[in-house]
Amino acid sequence: MSEFLTKQVNSRADRLVSFNLADFQVPQGNEEEWRFTPIEKITDFFAAQTPGAHYTVEVTGDVEYAEVERDDSRLGKVLPPDDRVGALAWENFQKAHVVTLLRDVRLSSEAVVKIHGNNDSEISACELLVDAQPFAEGTVVIEHTGVARFAEGIEVRVADGAHLTLVTIQDWDDPAAHTLSNRIRVGKDATFKHIVVTLGGEIVRVTTNVDFTGPGGDVELLGAYFVDSQQHLEHRLLVDHNHPKCRSNATYKGALQGEGAHSVWIGDVLIEPNAEGTDTYELNRNLILTPGAKADSVPNLEIETGEIEGAGHASATGRFDDEQLFYLKSRGIPEDEARRLVVRGFFAELINQIGVESVQEKLIAAIDKELAITMGSNNGK
Repeated sequence: MSEFLTKQVNSRADRLVSFNLADFQVPQGNEEEWRFTPIEKITDFFAAQTPGAHYTVEVTGDVEYAEVERDDSRLGKVLPPDDRVGALAWENFQKAHVVTLLRDVRLSSEAVVKIHGNNDSEISACELLVDAQPFAEGTVVIEHTGVARFAEGIEVRVADGAHLTLVTIQDWDDPAAHTLSNRIRVGKDATFKHIVVTLGGEIVRVTTNVDFTGPGGDVELLGAYFVDSQQHLEHRLLVDHNHPKCRSNATYKGALQGEGAHSVWIGDVLIEPNAEGTDTYELNRNLILTPGAKADSVPNLEIETGEIEGAGHASATGRFDDEQLFYLKSRGIPEDEARRLVVRGFFAELINQIGVESVQEKLIAAIDKELAITMGSNNGK
């Protein structure tokens, strides 16, 4: 795997990437990639160790599924990890889980991978590969539930001409800690929609790295998160446009409530010198519902060629609009319902873009549940 260490060569892409845990220093908290993370809560994720497998995996749907050994030739062929926790997951998984969408086959309904944790005192390491073969088409939903201290890597291969929608839902119980390294490679004329929904867990850190293997690749990255009191939910993206005439669009939206609620969104897009005709845009919006919550949002765009179709980014964080709430109340809408309508309106466009009915319904239900907690707290004062 050592060839990956010198693959990336410029600016943001000059970061260290490796499958070897020893190549990464133990984070101290002042590094750029760790400065927003409460590393004191996940110090056990940095130590060299032998994590267990305190979780279960259940797969349903018309896909091929196999539990394979570490030496399976399909593993480790996408991208290497770019931080220490990603390398920890890679070095220490016991068996990997491979989900394959077969060549030229279109799934009639989504396949579901249910991962359920059952131990929040010891670290578990997990590795998944989602392999969409040439001209395959379908949706795969990965659900995370239960309690765990979970170091996970998900490799995604979208072969030439394939069309894959991949959803990851982080709906852990409160004590859970989860680090997830998504490593994605998109083929020639392939389309990939990645949907990240993060709701539960004390600390969840999701990194998503994407590059291309040929022209014509199209990537849509969508994310939704709802952060409660004392929760830390962090999402980091890097899209490396390393081939011409590819497109990427990233839209992440989050709502925050409660003292100590903290969200982090970092969006990096690199357009390399040979990536003529690139079209890219990234957007992050955060809605602060109560005092004491904080959102950090940092979009970054690096352009190394002038021959592009378009490139841009936007980021905004705002507080709940009391004037909008007053307007709805003046029209006879009760305050609880008015508040729900405002927050649903904030997420509405993103929810409509998801395109997977079961995920849309789950997100709407989660939003209503979280708002009920806030409104119940306010009514109790």
